[in-house]
Amino acid sequence: MTAPVSVTYFIEVLSSWCHWAEPAWVELRQRYAGRVDFSWQVALMRPEDFPVSAAQCDWFYRRSGTHVNSPYMLNSGWFEADRAGHYEAPNWVAEAGKDLVGEDDDRIRVALSEAAMREGRKIGNLATSVEIAAAAVGIDAGQLQAAAESTAVQERVAASTQRFFDHQLSQRPAFIIESSIGDQATFSGLWTAPPLVATIDAMLADAARYETFAAHHGGPPTA
Repeated sequence: MTAPVSVTYFIEVLSSWCHWAEPAWVELRQRYAGRVDFSWQVALMRPEDFPVSAAQCDWFYRRSGTHVNSPYMLNSGWFEADRAGHYEAPNWVAEAGKDLVGEDDDRIRVALSEAAMREGRKIGNLATSVEIAAAAVGIDAGQLQAAAESTAVQERVAASTQRFFDHQLSQRPAFIIESSIGDQATFSGLWTAPPLVATIDAMLADAARYETFAAHHGGPPTA
C-alpha cells in the first residue's frame, strides 16, 4: 500500500450489479485520484449463481433495472443454457488484459460487460471475448488469447476468487477498504458511491491524524 487507504473491487464480468456499480467505481477513482490506491480483482460467480434460462435472466434484469431507475433494460442474449453456468472465458480475458494494458485500465472488462449486457453478445465464447477486448483497446488478439488461456492468468483468477470467498463474501460487487493504520471495511452487494465515500473519508481522516501525531511525538516507546 502506497496511499494511506486502498480499495479493492471484486467483480464478475457478467454480474449485472457490477454493471450498475460501474459509475460509482468511476466516481471514486476520480474523487480520490492520487490519494487512494484502487485495484479490481475477479471473483468468479459459481455455475449455480447464474440464471437457468433467458426468461429468468430477464426477470432479474427487470428487477435491477427498475431498482436503479435505468433508462435501458439489460440484454439476456449472452445467456447459453448449454454452458450450465460456466462463463470463465470473459473473466480470463479481463485478467489477461492487465498484463497487456496495465492493472489500472478498466476498458477491457467494461467493454466485455457492455457487449454482453447491452448488446447480448455471447461472451462465454473465448474467441468472442478476445475479439471484443482486442478491439476495445487496440491490442493483438492472438497475444491476448494466448494470455487468457495461460495457466498463470487462470490461476490468478482462481486465487482472487478464493480471496473473495475467504472474506466470506457472497455478493458482487464487493469492496474492501483498508487503511495504513489497520482499519478495514467490507461492503458486499452495495452499488452506490455514498457509503463508500463516507468510509474512505473517515479512514483518510484517521490516517492523517496518526501521521500528525507521529510527526509531533514519534513512535511508541519500545518498553
